[in-house]
Amino acid sequence: MRIGVFVCWCGSNIGGVVDVPRVAAQAALLPHVVHSVDYKYTCSEPGQNMIVDAIQKHHLDRIVVASCSPRLHEPTFRKTIARAGLNPYLLEMVNIREHCSWVHSKEPDQATAKAIDLVRMAVAKAARLEPLYEGAISVTKKAMVIGGGIAGIQAALDIAEAGHKVVLVEREPTIGGKMVMLDKTFPTLDCSACISTPKMVAVAQHPNIELLTYAEVTGVTGYIGNFSVTVKQKARYVDHTRCTGCGTCWEKCPQKVSSEFNQHIGSRKAIYIPFPQAVPNKPCIDAANCRRLNGKKCGVCAKVCAAGAINYEQQDEYRQVEVGAIVMATGYDLFDWAQAYGEYGYGKIPDVITGLQFERLVNAAGPTGGKITRPSDGREPQNVVFIKCVGSRDEAKGKAYCSRACCMYTAKHAHQVLEKIPGSRVFVFYMDVRAPGKAYEEFYQRTVNEGARYIRGRVSKIFRRGDKLLVKGADTLLGCQVEIEADLVVLATAMVPSRGSREIARTVGFTADQDGFFQEAHPKLRPVETNTAGIFLAGVCQGPKDIPDTVAQASAAAVKVCALLYKQEIATNPMIAEVNEAKCQGCLLCRDVCPFQAIETKTIPNSAHGQVKTQTVAHINSGLCQGCGSCASSCRSGAVNLKGFSNEQIAAAIEACLYENDFTGTSGA
Repeated sequence: MRIGVFVCWCGSNIGGVVDVPRVAAQAALLPHVVHSVDYKYTCSEPGQNMIVDAIQKHHLDRIVVASCSPRLHEPTFRKTIARAGLNPYLLEMVNIREHCSWVHSKEPDQATAKAIDLVRMAVAKAARLEPLYEGAISVTKKAMVIGGGIAGIQAALDIAEAGHKVVLVEREPTIGGKMVMLDKTFPTLDCSACISTPKMVAVAQHPNIELLTYAEVTGVTGYIGNFSVTVKQKARYVDHTRCTGCGTCWEKCPQKVSSEFNQHIGSRKAIYIPFPQAVPNKPCIDAANCRRLNGKKCGVCAKVCAAGAINYEQQDEYRQVEVGAIVMATGYDLFDWAQAYGEYGYGKIPDVITGLQFERLVNAAGPTGGKITRPSDGREPQNVVFIKCVGSRDEAKGKAYCSRACCMYTAKHAHQVLEKIPGSRVFVFYMDVRAPGKAYEEFYQRTVNEGARYIRGRVSKIFRRGDKLLVKGADTLLGCQVEIEADLVVLATAMVPSRGSREIARTVGFTADQDGFFQEAHPKLRPVETNTAGIFLAGVCQGPKDIPDTVAQASAAAVKVCALLYKQEIATNPMIAEVNEAKCQGCLLCRDVCPFQAIETKTIPNSAHGQVKTQTVAHINSGLCQGCGSCASSCRSGAVNLKGFSNEQIAAAIEACLYENDFTGTSGA
């Protein structure tokens, strides 16, 4: 056994606190260590070449690198020792930056002592490392995108343009998401529909894209390159193969209900398309509100349909789709402010609306034809109050995070009021203004110069006074209370994960963060990947962002998918769990705790008392296992081991930690 130890200064990140030469000198005294050095930047090209040269010169067969996070550089050093002819899994890394210098920056002596202890443990574990070998699995040359907003549309188009087949699944009757509800986009004030609807049409017409609307993903099995997805096609009660989209059915339908697309300002029919540019431009029947489907006399749509496309007997259908990669683009909803902010009227004052409802009012295709009116009486408002951060940056009532787009869309709304209503007055209550995007600050200043009055402070109460709304708040800059008589109040409510986001995350097989947004693998280096290989993130499902950032992330996810689908085979991670079937008792507790659904069952013969019987034992799906170790730690019989972190290896590291080594190869209490 010939172990080499390389201790990195990482400039002053480690060397400014830890006595790196001392750590390297002490490591040289450890059993099996034949070469130990320190170096300023071990991850640099000269540093890596130094390791390669040392392996060849000193015939090293195990390597310990003490530097920064293995999450960041373990793949780097694995490739380095592989260049020297070593198995890449005969490497052990020690994190003396995050675990020593950063957390003990005021205690250099203790940080150095801890670094020495950690290196001692790593050397003990490295002495028991065994070569591991990657396997290979084939790749299904098709991707699935879940969610048909602008993120899902962009990702699907990019993947399809690269020559790969894509299945785009959207649970609503049309693709488009929230972007098609908007009137203008900041800071250029481009027509939102003019930007998004051509992309919607491109999706419908692309030969590499299969569009499944009014559908939901109900199950996912498999692993990277080989996912099997169960999709439920909800009953539309309209045969889209026959329907021509003529519109007669919804024109004649007698049943009116509140319009979800118009944010419940205005109505739609029980058989409907959400908006005129919907894709597909064919209707579905709202079963909850259809008279005929609720046992009442009607059936008008079937009588007037010349194509015979109405089918009241249609049922939900299920289908299996085999794909190699999945992009999550499930978007967002708005924070339900009514109960949390009862002082704003409990949602019972019709003239207190959300920013998205304002978008529908100001939109030329909206319920008022683009005229800004009060929902209560249809009058044009003269005094409009905007309140920012309703549910954002408010741990007491809402969410701690910033929703990022609210400052800018509030500035846009203020501009639209001043532009469309001559003589109007606009007041904006704010905590602070965040305008970090290109031309964002200039757009905000333009709104201020146009006459919008920004009041720094929180609104404490909104209530009716006659036909007006009295808005009471504080101006923290002037140090006084403020009362404004308003005709209309618009709330910039927080973005929150779309309904059912946690459930779809569990179904697909990855995690969500504390706020319900989907958890990326690394916030800086892997922002579009999840900890489940082959599943990628795009758009606001990962966290609040505006349209440009959403589109950029969608294209980034598409690139990751294309890189995967271009491969005929992909290497599998060998550092996964394995089951000793002779020890396994078949309790399957490991299956219950596995977050990646990688534990399956297997039946094996079991000879007992001279009779041959069968026994159920756990079996690891090597494609699904991510090597988290939950199964190994929960196994009562000790039948599960994690390759690279076996019980023997961990025990050796613990023993080295518990017993202070005298660096001569002996141990004492």
